Amino acid sequence: MNSSLRGMTRLATAGLRALLVLTLVCGVLYPLAVAGIAQALFPDEANGSKIKENGKVVGSELIGQSFTLDAKDKDGNPLPDPRWFQPRPSAAGENVYNTGYSLVVSGASNLAADSKVLKEQVIARRAAIARFNGVPRRDVPVDSLTASASGVDPHISPAYADLQVGRVAREHGLPRQGRATPGRAAHRRPAGWLPGRAARQRGEAEPGPAAPGSGGAG
Repeated sequence: MNSSLRGMTRLATAGLRALLVLTLVCGVLYPLAVAGIAQALFPDEANGSKIKENGKVVGSELIGQSFTLDAKDKDGNPLPDPRWFQPRPSAAGENVYNTGYSLVVSGASNLAADSKVLKEQVIARRAAIARFNGVPRRDVPVDSLTASASGVDPHISPAYADLQVGRVAREHGLPRQGRATPGRAAHRRPAGWLPGRAARQRGEAEPGPAAPGSGGAG
């Protein structure tokens, strides 16, 4: 009996020691080491890729923002502000608070490709975007019609950025010639080979003769 009790005590003590050591290593030392390395090597990314304007944090490169006017449409939704680049549609929270891009929730519509509701949404978005930017409906790119899985995607395709440059330049009284060149706002393929290339919503036009103006914020 005593031998059995001593064995259980040893096992319990060894388990407790292991718990304390692993808690210290994995719960304290490892997180502190990773945080320290991240702050030393990638301070901007480690702190949320914040976007600052005049020293004030106005957003994050990782979170899309919609820019709207005080005026609303017939359904009570804020009208987009023509002065700035607009993001992809957001389905985040539309079934609860209609909060797209407000960071209250994140998520997709979960509508299937053959959904009648999704088809109606795409048709309505195509018409609205074409009218808002003064372009033919056939020129509206796919990413401007569909929401991302997160609902807060900050990226738009170069084609969608180019589509908006004319409107943004016009609103800022700047000339618009040629095509948009995202420049520093473009995301290249990660590691040089992973798929994906997009322009951040906060776009810039490359300087040059009669260059289109910048003005996107995000």
